Amino acid sequence: MTPADRALLTAAEAGDADGVRAALAAGAGPDTRDAHRRTPLLPAALGDHVAAAEVLVAAGADVNAADDRADSPWLVTGVTGSVAMMRVLLPAGPDLTQVNRFGGSSLIPAAERGHVGYVRAVLRETDIDVDHVNRLGWTALLEAVVLGDGGRAHQEIVELLVTAGADPDLPDGDGVTALLHAERRGFREIAGLLRAVG
Repeated sequence: MTPADRALLTAAEAGDADGVRAALAAGAGPDTRDAHRRTPLLPAALGDHVAAAEVLVAAGADVNAADDRADSPWLVTGVTGSVAMMRVLLPAGPDLTQVNRFGGSSLIPAAERGHVGYVRAVLRETDIDVDHVNRLGWTALLEAVVLGDGGRAHQEIVELLVTAGADPDLPDGDGVTALLHAERRGFREIAGLLRAVG
């Protein structure tokens, strides 16, 4: 790794857009990788460093470049819930079928974590598979119910997913539907929403 590559990784992680520009001008590769195979765009996305990410995307950085944990800049937008970062990366052609180490698309962790704005934006602005099933046998809808807290954010996410065409009758690996999970957990509002569309 060259000094310019090291400077680029450091600047991206710090969100230093000018430092990113300078390192690229000094010959750093936009997709140089650290010991964990992270490209500069990954820590920029994780830190929600939008300006630094814009510079990297303009330089041709790969939004799908996965590290040794199967995280990529695109996938982590679902973890952070950053709509601004999602919109910076979208024009660079993210692979909407790319999956993380759990076999999930970016929509699934966003639904689980209650990132309402992200779920709304990714459903409106992409053709991401609303019924993608991860290795745990869960869709975004199931994760919102199984791992959510039943509160307002998760209620909104369930509504957004169902409105976008999520199949409320798609069960988990044990044959349990989102409605049954909601009933078992005492999530009355979510159960009501699912009954209305089931």
